[in-house]
Amino acid sequence: MRKLCSDKPKKLGVAVNKGAWSKQEDQKLIDYIQKHGEGCWRSLPHAAGLRRCGKSCRLRWVNYLRPDLKRGNFGEDEEDLIIKLHALLGNRWSLIAGRLPGRTDNEVKNYWNTHLRKKLVKMGIDPNNHRPRPVKGFAQTSDEDNSSVSQLRSEQEPRETSSTKNTSSFVPDLNLDLTIGPPLMDNR
Repeated sequence: MRKLCSDKPKKLGVAVNKGAWSKQEDQKLIDYIQKHGEGCWRSLPHAAGLRRCGKSCRLRWVNYLRPDLKRGNFGEDEEDLIIKLHALLGNRWSLIAGRLPGRTDNEVKNYWNTHLRKKLVKMGIDPNNHRPRPVKGFAQTSDEDNSSVSQLRSEQEPRETSSTKNTSSFVPDLNLDLTIGPPLMDNR
């Protein structure tokens, strides 16, 4: 059985710091990694003179201190890409963040949950399946209401063609161009 990261310091009579990182701790971690590189996170805290566990050091570096991290608001192109990738991949945040240079999986997940999910709801799109949400206020109470609701549904649904007859559900064309930046020239 693997020992917990906080077991060793307790045996030596040294307490592990928990909670917020100080500027001095951040600087020790930055200096150590710049000099020695990323390596064994379990041994790094002791070697760097930190009273933290390896996991805490790794997470601090990966999510906050790496020099290639992008700070600030998400751009419109990043938002569009997150929405398209979420439609394609679901909640696989590390795969989505891999397509956004300088963004972490945790940052992308948090941005989705606090901003983009609400944006899709306001647009009338279900954020779980990226399809239009049903129109509220259509209660089926009479035959006349049923016929108008059926007519409305048939207008919203795509026409069945030979290519869509065998599919179990309609999937909208999402134009999944997953690049950031100017479009590539097509030399056909």
